Amino acid sequence: MKLTYQGYNAAGKAVRGEIDAASIADGQEALRRQSIFPTTIEEARETPGGAAARSVSLRELAGFCRQLSILVSTHTPLVQALTVTERQSPPGAWRSTIADVRRRVEEGASLAEALAAHPSCFDAICRSMIAAGESGGMLDAMLRDLSALLRRQLTLRKGVIGAMSYPLILIGVSVAVVTTMLTFVLPQFQVLFETLGASLPPTTQFLMLVGNGLRSYWYIVVPALLVAGGGAWRSLRSSAVRARLDRIVLGVPKLGGIVRGFITARIARLLGVLLLSKITLLDALRLTREATSNSCYADLLASAEEAVTRGQTLSSVLADGDLIAPSVCEALSSGERSGQVGEVLVQVADYLDEDNDQIVKTLAGIIEPLVLTVLGLVVGFVAISMFLPLFDLTAAGGSPAGGPPA
Repeated sequence: MKLTYQGYNAAGKAVRGEIDAASIADGQEALRRQSIFPTTIEEARETPGGAAARSVSLRELAGFCRQLSILVSTHTPLVQALTVTERQSPPGAWRSTIADVRRRVEEGASLAEALAAHPSCFDAICRSMIAAGESGGMLDAMLRDLSALLRRQLTLRKGVIGAMSYPLILIGVSVAVVTTMLTFVLPQFQVLFETLGASLPPTTQFLMLVGNGLRSYWYIVVPALLVAGGGAWRSLRSSAVRARLDRIVLGVPKLGGIVRGFITARIARLLGVLLLSKITLLDALRLTREATSNSCYADLLASAEEAVTRGQTLSSVLADGDLIAPSVCEALSSGERSGQVGEVLVQVADYLDEDNDQIVKTLAGIIEPLVLTVLGLVVGFVAISMFLPLFDLTAAGGSPAGGPPA
């Protein structure tokens, strides 16, 4: 649970913020380990609006970390660096968030404690890396690494969105065209067919039935589609449904391998960066598990936490199953023997990301012509079904009923 607290640090300055803990007692113990003596601590209440309740985009967060790392590396005082970053941000909720962080630092809180007051903007990984940088005296390097991690995630997301945007636009335009043809164009042809008494092929009759249904019962069809979409969205947010869907996706031939590659690269990079930040292996596994959206991999990381607590190696746990590729487990095992787990995981993530970038480009080149072909067949089927009776009438009108006149 999230707990809000007010108290004093070792220097006697008043501090306040938020902390994640299983209970209030655990939160008090965690604060004492940070040399913070709370006077009040209670469960956090959700903020209905404002900067603290607003999630920040990856671009804004990466830019914030990058600017702050540059300023801190030039020995600019942290409060002044936050002030400069605040002024460079456009007016809005994000600027208000930075202003609140700067105010808390002025009051004596550390940067990690100030960021903890905005968990919707700064996740546990961000706060943990910054806390490790502050305690180790390498805040600028940690901010730089965090910025690189966020920019890498942003690049990957933009690549996937860019690969899928064109096919989605094509599908949307084609659906609009087909709907227009069925509801507005086809009725005009229907009147013509009835006037001429033309016999209609089965495909044309089917399209007329669909078009008449859409025009006559649109007030039922549209709400039904909206309700179905909302129900599907709510079902996907259910943990049980998402867990089942995660297993199904990972089991699909070809697609499952691609998804495993992307998730493995993200896990390897997060673990590697956290370990290089001098965060303990158990904490790194916990933070990576919390940042993993796929339930199958989250369960695997939870099992890894338990196994590492019992003294087992991380590589032996990850190798037990088909979620992590054997080559990754072998590289991790070598890193464990040499004591360079973080470095090895980052190198593995770089290698996997290169393959994933190539996969995205290849899929984009395959999906676009495939979507064009399928949509062309659909639109062509509708067009031919509409004009086929006219072709039959023209052919019948051009055929002589008897021999040529004398």
